[in-house]
Amino acid sequence: MPLHQKIQFNTHTQIFIWKITESYEQLFEEVSLTPKCQLRIDGMKSELHQRGFLSVRKLLNEAGYSDFDLYYDVFGKPHLQDGKYISITHSHQFAAIIISDETVGIDIELQREKIIRIADKFCDTEFQYLIREKKAEYIKNLTVIWGAKEAIFKIRNEKGISFKDHIAVDKFDLNQNQTVANLHFGGLHKEFNIYFEEIEDFTLVYALEK
Repeated sequence: MPLHQKIQFNTHTQIFIWKITESYEQLFEEVSLTPKCQLRIDGMKSELHQRGFLSVRKLLNEAGYSDFDLYYDVFGKPHLQDGKYISITHSHQFAAIIISDETVGIDIELQREKIIRIADKFCDTEFQYLIREKKAEYIKNLTVIWGAKEAIFKIRNEKGISFKDHIAVDKFDLNQNQTVANLHFGGLHKEFNIYFEEIEDFTLVYALEK
């Protein structure tokens, strides 16, 4: 299908979201891949991952780029040849990218009950404001917290960062769609503005470094 949504966050930050309804064959025909990325997609065992990978290239086209403008550093972090910041995410039938002059990270997650079982692995101080008894709201809140920490991790991309021990998300209201998070890792302290919204049964979260 065409581009699902474009968000002009500010004058120098854009978010592009794709709903993946096309077949692998259709997506493959509509994008051009570098030889390195062709090898990557050939090595993927899951067609779902292949379609997600190709839909990101469709999003690059929507933003005026191609796969040839994208490269990955030795840590696997994506970069654009023109120096703009980019972050990439895909989950099930959605893919998204954020492109900015600022340092940014993005994540999209399906809201699932499974997240309750792993909450102890990525939450710490957040339990002080989470209400477990309101199950549906609890799942949505946990998904925001996970997405925020994942987006921050994508920005820093440093070995040893613990979601539970090093990243804290401030209390937030689901209706306000924004909060603040802090990263404390070694001697590093960074603060991030976090923004989130629901897209069908998914939560999209993006982080901008303050």
